[in-house]
Amino acid sequence: MDCLLVIFGGTGDLAHRKLYPAVYNLFLSEQLSQHFAVVSVGRRDKTDEEFRQDAVEAIKKFSRPNSGTDEDLNAVVSRFYYYKLDISDSYGYVGLKEYLSRLDDRYGTQGNRLYYLAVAPEHFKTIVQHLKSAGMVLNDGLSWQRLIIEKPFGSDLSSAIALNNVITSVFSERHVYRIDHYLGKEMLQNIMAIRFANALFEPLWNNKYIDHVQIISSETVGVENRGPYYEKAGALRDMIQNHMLQLLMLTAMEPPAQLDTESIRDEKVKVLKSLSEMTPAKVRRDVVRGQYGGGYIDGKPVVGYREESRVSPFSNTETFVAMKVEIENFRWGGVPFYLLTGKRLPEKFTEIVIQFISLPEVLYFKELKGLKPNTLLIRIQPREGVELYFNAKKPGVKNEIIQVGMDFCQNCAVDAVSPDAYERLLLDAMKGDSALFTRWDEVEYAWRFVDNIAKVWAEEEPDFPNYPAGTWGPPAAKELIERDGRKWRMMG
Repeated sequence: MDCLLVIFGGTGDLAHRKLYPAVYNLFLSEQLSQHFAVVSVGRRDKTDEEFRQDAVEAIKKFSRPNSGTDEDLNAVVSRFYYYKLDISDSYGYVGLKEYLSRLDDRYGTQGNRLYYLAVAPEHFKTIVQHLKSAGMVLNDGLSWQRLIIEKPFGSDLSSAIALNNVITSVFSERHVYRIDHYLGKEMLQNIMAIRFANALFEPLWNNKYIDHVQIISSETVGVENRGPYYEKAGALRDMIQNHMLQLLMLTAMEPPAQLDTESIRDEKVKVLKSLSEMTPAKVRRDVVRGQYGGGYIDGKPVVGYREESRVSPFSNTETFVAMKVEIENFRWGGVPFYLLTGKRLPEKFTEIVIQFISLPEVLYFKELKGLKPNTLLIRIQPREGVELYFNAKKPGVKNEIIQVGMDFCQNCAVDAVSPDAYERLLLDAMKGDSALFTRWDEVEYAWRFVDNIAKVWAEEEPDFPNYPAGTWGPPAAKELIERDGRKWRMMG
């Protein structure tokens, strides 16, 4: 793990909110090598001391609760450096190479580099090609150089392929780390443990016992200050193409042959390959899109999407997507997966609902109407944990059955603060463990699935806005699941 972490876009929002606090908490947990330093690359005029003060303020503001002291904070930021660079200036990379070599000598990092592109995707090509031209990507067995890139990985399949071709012309696939911060979340990593480490669940994890699955990611916030980005992406590309499909893959994948990186990734990709094709007829029947109008969040009025900053007043960008998908294999044939994500919804949470089939209409199910089926609830955020709901007799003289829950909450205890996703992902990238990063074929098949939906939508004019802020999306989303005789869990 001896290396220099070189952050392009190091003066930006991502670095301040996530990366610098993550480095600090890794330092506190003694996960960082003594042979380690951070170099922030940006266009602004800053001294090392000015940059370090910025980093201190960011860490104090955005870091998760910890037991760190001012001495700890000063110790870690003393290893933070700033280098001014115009990323389009090829000669500037010659100076950067010399600067990093001096830091290599100072910290004994042996030429190992973790390049983090915390910049817009349109700058990826420029940076990686200049890194190559300046001789800063060797991977010669004596040192390693790895690349971390943030989503979005293109805006459709063709742009993703073009982007990937550029990146892999400089860095081999095993040195590319496509980061999806959802994969670093503690409970997301726990899905495999819940399934494959418990005889209680894995034998039931199939179409013989599971009625349907709901995957829900709800946000109360609007587009905030991301208008220009969101206008191009929308909920389909921003959430479904990566986060929601990642949750789907981990929930539905087959047991890997081993718990190594490639075995896990292979099984995830098989899920995407098995998704039923989104034909135009299926898109119109099984996919719902929405855009929020004005409404109320927590009792306070909020504007509609079209009134948000730097958003077109005539925008047809979706802020909500609900869909029904099917996985065409022996394990899941006939089991619908319902996905829902949106902005300006009543609550903020991400969860996976595994609803088991109801028992036949005999005994209690015959005598006592309205019994609920068993349900496993995996909570990803903000509350992390697992809840198992089952039926039991209510105490008393009456023969009454009620649903009760067994609840494991991972982050409810006062001292139980889960690491931020970026802590785990940064550490894994330093170690060379890419299990929690997205392989190229995952990106490719995810875009193939999403592009079919986007093409149908591009040919039709939506009736937006079609749900008020503070509600659970357009009425069609409720109808989508209720026509199958089911209900969204949060809607009762």
